[in-house]
Amino acid sequence: MASRKAIDLVRKSSSELLLLRCHVRPGASRVREGITEVTDEAVELCVSAQAQDGKANKAVVEILSETLGIPKSDLQIMQGAKTRDKTISISAVSLRQKQQDKEEDLVARIREKLLGN
Repeated sequence: MASRKAIDLVRKSSSELLLLRCHVRPGASRVREGITEVTDEAVELCVSAQAQDGKANKAVVEILSETLGIPKSDLQIMQGAKTRDKTISISAVSLRQKQQDKEEDLVARIREKLLGN
């Protein structure tokens, strides 16, 4: 079985999407809120919001938006709106510093931002 990457760049027709595979822990204390770990398989997040009425999903989008420095409107939950494992898509255009960014450079830069470096 092929393993999934935590951060993956995919091309769909004329656009590029960066996919973040996240594992969310809702109901955490405010002190633990944020990105706790980035593994090869997932971006681990803790949110203080409860998993009801989309509150945890909203908190996930806010944390990723702040961390990556992009508008919340550029983030979309593609899969897992009702589970702890989520796939979040981001338009690669909003993340690229230069058009010449190579795929590996973009993924490495996003990984560093998520780790807080």
